[in-house]
Amino acid sequence: MTLAARENLFDIDRLVNRLLHHRPKVEAAESDFLAPRVDIKELVNHYEITVELPGVKKDDLNITLEDGLLAITAEAQQKDEANQEGKVIRQERRQGKLVRSFTIGNDVQEKDIDAKVADGVLTLDIPKIEDAKAPEKHSIPVK
Repeated sequence: MTLAARENLFDIDRLVNRLLHHRPKVEAAESDFLAPRVDIKELVNHYEITVELPGVKKDDLNITLEDGLLAITAEAQQKDEANQEGKVIRQERRQGKLVRSFTIGNDVQEKDIDAKVADGVLTLDIPKIEDAKAPEKHSIPVK
């Protein structure tokens, strides 16, 4: 019979050391996108979408609406700090292409959507059609 040495699963010191000293290399592939955080509210006369876009300039932001799909894309960039003195010890701020999309219902006035950006937060005001009827609920028979 061959005996193989195993690590003690309950050796907390070794586990903590391994977790603290393991530094995975995290690089986003060019096809990877970042999804900004979003809040969506339905109010009486409109919907309100709030999107976190820290560090994104107004000119780097693109909002489109096509076939009921609202798409928000932006480019989050950081300053090139390669020429500055010192060594970067930790870098957690995200950079890259931000993409978020939503299906907009038939009860909105597409032409009157308003977008504002301030302090790294995009706010979209999407007015509802006043006389839009809610879709009626009906049963679908199973054959």
